Amino acid sequence: MQQHFDDVAYALGSAESEARMAEVHPLPIFSEEASAFLADLSARILTDAEAKAYPDVVTLGFWCRPAALRQMQQPYHTEGNRLGRGIVFHIAPSNVAVNFAYSCLAALLAGNASIVRLPSKDFPQVDVLCRIFAETLAEFPALFPYFLFIRYGHSQEINEHYSRICQTRVVWGGDAAIEAIRRAPLPPRTNEITFADRHSLAVIDAPAYLAAEDKERIARDFYNDTYLSDQNACTAPHFIIWFGTAEKVKAAQEVFWRTLHAFVKERYTLQGVQAVDKLTQLYRIGVHAAVQQIPMEDNLITRVRAAMLTEELASYRAGSGFFIEYRAQDIAEIRPLCGISCQTISYYGAVRETLLQTVLAMRPAGVDRIVPMGRTMDFALVWDGVDLIRSMSRLISAV
Repeated sequence: MQQHFDDVAYALGSAESEARMAEVHPLPIFSEEASAFLADLSARILTDAEAKAYPDVVTLGFWCRPAALRQMQQPYHTEGNRLGRGIVFHIAPSNVAVNFAYSCLAALLAGNASIVRLPSKDFPQVDVLCRIFAETLAEFPALFPYFLFIRYGHSQEINEHYSRICQTRVVWGGDAAIEAIRRAPLPPRTNEITFADRHSLAVIDAPAYLAAEDKERIARDFYNDTYLSDQNACTAPHFIIWFGTAEKVKAAQEVFWRTLHAFVKERYTLQGVQAVDKLTQLYRIGVHAAVQQIPMEDNLITRVRAAMLTEELASYRAGSGFFIEYRAQDIAEIRPLCGISCQTISYYGAVRETLLQTVLAMRPAGVDRIVPMGRTMDFALVWDGVDLIRSMSRLISAV
């Protein structure tokens, strides 16, 4: 681990602490050290004035508070003979600000040290979290060698260096990014976890929505699921499936989009390049699919009504408020969207059990999560169907 690269910038740690990582020992899963560190990190995030400006950072603070950790640990309470695998090399997605923190904290709970390649996009949330991590580690000096946050450009040599010294490699990103990283070989006993391009959808029970009294809260929840990440997160729904009679759906759509638009207009700025991207996708989908654009008062929300659902529709999704709508008479009509690239189905209304039973009956290649609207970005230790604790740790058996 002594090799030094001038192109590597250290956001947390240094070349010296990187060299020391070879000497760190794996920890037990949910170790006392890790739990104490996360509790302190949570308290600092939730009381930090700068962090409070970013809902995704605050959400991280709630995620790692002690009560949440105790609940996360329950499925593993009989697995005291699990230790971390060693060093985990994380390649964070370029377009989601806080994902890197969840990834490395999951690795710590699994007993590992982490080398994290931070997002290439300049997110203020990343700087805030790097500062708070550093402040917390000052109180836990024994854990300092377990964290290395770095930035570097597209470098096969650097990818190969960090891939060579890790025991687990975790890649978050698009299919092309995963393909590029995989050109860097791994040692024989190193495992790899990849989270590739995915799409998600939302199912809305129209009668239930019309009967709801808190439509502003529903708009906020949907905004957090979508606009907060510019729909770049795999969890963000691009497809809106309305369930109910034609009359109920039409009435619900009018209220839903009007309420959402008022919320978006106060909080969201659409950049010119985003508007062009949406227009381009609108033209593309208009050429290749039976769709109709629904007029809106401006470009903050782009609505496309599909006459039928097909697998190909997933290739025409866009971000920044681009939604493909469909009215379903039977929830099973979502089948074409539930292929291997489908990650999350969010819902509003009393449709959870119907959704679950429908998905189980279909046995699709995709669909890993069914969650209430407003909770699509809630991180869990089982993600995309992968148990991160068990995947990043090893079991010591004794007979």
